Amino acid sequence: MKKILVVDDESNMLLVLEAMLKKEGYQVATASDGLEALDVLRDDDDVAVVVTDLKMPNLDGLGLLAEVVKNYPSIPVIIITAHGTVETAVGALKKGAFDYITKPFEQEDLKSITHKAFKTRILSEDELVLAPEEIDHYNIIGTSQEMLKIYDIIRKVAPTMTTILITGETGTGKELIANAIHRNSPRKDNPFIKINCAAIAENLLESELFGYEKGAFTGAINRKPGRFELAHKGTLFLDEVGELPKDMQVKLLRVIQDQEFERVGGLRTIKVDVRLITATNRDLFRDVKEKRFREDLYYRLNVLPIHIPSLRERKKDIPVLTDFFIDKFNKKLSRNIENVEPGIRQAISNHAWPGNIRELENLLERLVLLSQDDTLRMEDLPSEIQFPHQVLPAADSSKPGKSFKDIIKSRTAEIEKQMIARVLDECEGNVSKAASQLGLSRKGLQLKMIKYDLRK
Repeated sequence: MKKILVVDDESNMLLVLEAMLKKEGYQVATASDGLEALDVLRDDDDVAVVVTDLKMPNLDGLGLLAEVVKNYPSIPVIIITAHGTVETAVGALKKGAFDYITKPFEQEDLKSITHKAFKTRILSEDELVLAPEEIDHYNIIGTSQEMLKIYDIIRKVAPTMTTILITGETGTGKELIANAIHRNSPRKDNPFIKINCAAIAENLLESELFGYEKGAFTGAINRKPGRFELAHKGTLFLDEVGELPKDMQVKLLRVIQDQEFERVGGLRTIKVDVRLITATNRDLFRDVKEKRFREDLYYRLNVLPIHIPSLRERKKDIPVLTDFFIDKFNKKLSRNIENVEPGIRQAISNHAWPGNIRELENLLERLVLLSQDDTLRMEDLPSEIQFPHQVLPAADSSKPGKSFKDIIKSRTAEIEKQMIARVLDECEGNVSKAASQLGLSRKGLQLKMIKYDLRK
């Protein structure tokens, strides 16, 4: 089945598209508007992909998309759009379109997108969409309504080639979601390669992503494949993608569009077949408005957005997460915690968890490790969780010679030290990542770590 239905009210564009696609070995059917296209779909069972313009008389591209999604859900729809209507095309993606091409386009762009669309159709024909009970959650814990929606999204998107952008606060489990999508996909037996864009120096990022040739720079004594090559036939997960510098954003855009690149210092073009999943804790749309992130790359990455709720937004999951981590650390640390005082559960449920699941996990590991017997007790909890609304003690103000300004300065330093310590803990000691989250330079954070004796 290699037939494409091309829909456009401009006869010249129809002829151009038909010629391009036939050159690639496809059979082509044509229609001049959405209504005529629906007639073709009703009469021809061999149509596997639809390529349609947005603006047409009688029934436009969005109307045709709605009908195809409703009545022919296994047929991918590719939207053709002018540059000025890119936002409309992105809206079409959210309504079920497979991808879009911006006029004017190159034959290679059309070839790449139609090839991916056919692969998606073949997977759909093989009935790879999983039932909810068949999904392996891969250590994603939660039974709240928010998490049930996430599981449903995983079930729908895992079998496809769709590019996914996962958003959410630090510590919410974005990497776990990416891993679950890969492990429930047809690529599950192939590599799942991950890279944290914030943890690698700018001058090393290109060679990490695309690899380098021997002699490309001082120290390049051997050829090294990059993460894109290592992820061939599998999935590449780019964490903290919002931290990419502008020049790397341009290069990433090309790889997404063409699935090809050159190693640093190399001349040979390398083609790859990679499913891309990205994640960020930043507001990329705001970054686009403020010119810190490329608009065209944003729309390429944001084909299917998945937002992971914070732990304070899914408090129903806190008890089950607590039990999961206690069991995990009982095994890991050879402990035998069997009881938890009721007050602990209440205090944990009431806490805001700014560090989300990672903060909860770190707390429970500490509690299990330091417990004196088989019970976790209230006095083991940190004071900020035991007494969340406690007023700061006024003892400092009564000390002779201690001014109000000195008290404020001292308290500010205490809060700053606690915040830096917590973020460093969440980032597992990675100074570059912690500096990025705190909005500091790496050197600035290092100086504060020296000031507060946090280098250990």
